[in-house]
Amino acid sequence: MSLTELAVKYIVEVIRQVGYFGVFILMALESALVPIPSEIIMPFSGFLVARREMDFWIVVVMGSIGNLAGSLLAYYLGLKLGRDFILRYGKYFLISREHLKMTEEFFAKYGYIAVFVGKLLPAVRTVISFPAGLAKMDLLQFTVYTLVGSVIWCVFLTYLGVVLGENWEVVKEHGTLIDLLVIVSGVLLVIIYYFKHRKICNQYSN
Repeated sequence: MSLTELAVKYIVEVIRQVGYFGVFILMALESALVPIPSEIIMPFSGFLVARREMDFWIVVVMGSIGNLAGSLLAYYLGLKLGRDFILRYGKYFLISREHLKMTEEFFAKYGYIAVFVGKLLPAVRTVISFPAGLAKMDLLQFTVYTLVGSVIWCVFLTYLGVVLGENWEVVKEHGTLIDLLVIVSGVLLVIIYYFKHRKICNQYSN
């Protein structure tokens, strides 16, 4: 069994054990500034959809509602605690001052629609709720834009997981090549994480 098969088997088993409620919780955490990638949560839930162990639309609904719940928390943190909260604790969430500034500029440039668009952009989606709170964006508009963007994102990622599940036997045939790509990607991610974490810590210590 290849490393890729083992990794997929492990992650799928975790999703299987936590179920729909776990999808909700994980997506809520991801949207509440906790670095848990939805790019893992939703596709592997879709993998289980392909295995007929989960329902596509229930996965999408739970993921979207979880995303909304976490986004509302981040919104209220911005509304009530302000920018100083992220400047003080952002390093614990791997949010640099540059990342926060980029997101704030994105929100300032595109206005309320930035919340909808931001939910479809990996580099922005986990942080966009915070500047919306800082700007005291209307709560109803924030909720609608967030929910619509979240549904689209969850449908897309879940569908990718379904495609992966339906073509899993083909993927396994190229296990060695995929293992190599995964290992190289993993090493690069560790290096990026290390330098990003060090950069963030240096920013907040200055």
